[in-house]
Amino acid sequence: MPVTTEIALRMISAAQEKAEEIGVPMVIAVVDQGGNLLAHVRMDDALLVSIDLSINKAYTALAAKMSTETLCSVSQPGGELYGIHTADNGRIVIFGGGLPIEKDGKIIGGIGVSGGSVPQDTACAEAGLAAFK
Repeated sequence: MPVTTEIALRMISAAQEKAEEIGVPMVIAVVDQGGNLLAHVRMDDALLVSIDLSINKAYTALAAKMSTETLCSVSQPGGELYGIHTADNGRIVIFGGGLPIEKDGKIIGGIGVSGGSVPQDTACAEAGLAAFK
């Protein structure tokens, strides 16, 4: 089952509800299996820098087949993926807020959230991902 626009919008809605609950305006993006943007929203007053970050977090989670938080831990100096943040013309994000979307053991998309602290971004991404399942 691919990630459809309908599913992406449902995920964004759930992530946005979490952002409203914690009182932090976020930018939320969902990409499909090819890394193509399916849906994207910037809440009122969310940081402008978070537009690209949310899209790139979603892409990174898909492309690396892991959360951006996990990627952070393996991409530090001395880590096995040190320097990966320079891949794809700098599109790879190595801090939390991006999660892969998985179905039947296969990565089929990604969700990325940006606008708050890493724990806040991650909590909103997790809320969005929960709406997929």
